[in-house]
Amino acid sequence: MITYNPIDGDPYLKSIDYSPRTCFVMTKLGDPIPDEISEIRTKLTEKLNSLDIKEIDASSKVTGRDFLLKIWKQLLSVPLGIGIVDDSMTPQTMANIFYEVGVLHSYGKESLIIKTEGTRIPSDFVRTEYIVYNDDFESSLDKYFQTFFSLEDYFLQMSNQLEKNPLLSIDYLRRAYLISGNEEYRKQVHEISQALNLASRAKNSVENLIMKF
Repeated sequence: MITYNPIDGDPYLKSIDYSPRTCFVMTKLGDPIPDEISEIRTKLTEKLNSLDIKEIDASSKVTGRDFLLKIWKQLLSVPLGIGIVDDSMTPQTMANIFYEVGVLHSYGKESLIIKTEGTRIPSDFVRTEYIVYNDDFESSLDKYFQTFFSLEDYFLQMSNQLEKNPLLSIDYLRRAYLISGNEEYRKQVHEISQALNLASRAKNSVENLIMKF
């Protein structure tokens, strides 16, 4: 798959530093942070830690360079993004969160919206299943992560069924790898590379870039 730089629209011909078992959290970061958002973030952090999933957000890394490009790279590097929204957030903050959710969708990443009770969701997302912060929150979160981890087997099955479509097979292996961090998927990609003789291709070719994870 060709990825395009969000700054200038040209193909992005550099490798992405992938981060398996990592979740990118999208919510309000600057003060004042609503109490419920703080409570949700605390409980989410506890859940991620218990599942051995690293948590990052827009403030996790400082590059001194373009902020949008930094966020875009972080979104591409992870298997999962979780947005936490509340009606008290400014339109600018809500727009940023749902823009980032859109980026996740466009690159085949998993996403989840957590919202406080009564918070309205943009019309383009009304069909999206979300979790409400209420008495069933932690139970709903557990069910979501059961579904999330089950995707590893699904992606592996899809990869195995695509023998005649090696690049798509590699993409499914990468998605499985990002969920679990299982190094065996990298070995499988190396075997596919050898069978296709991709060593003769340019280092920044689509084929070689998709294999680097």
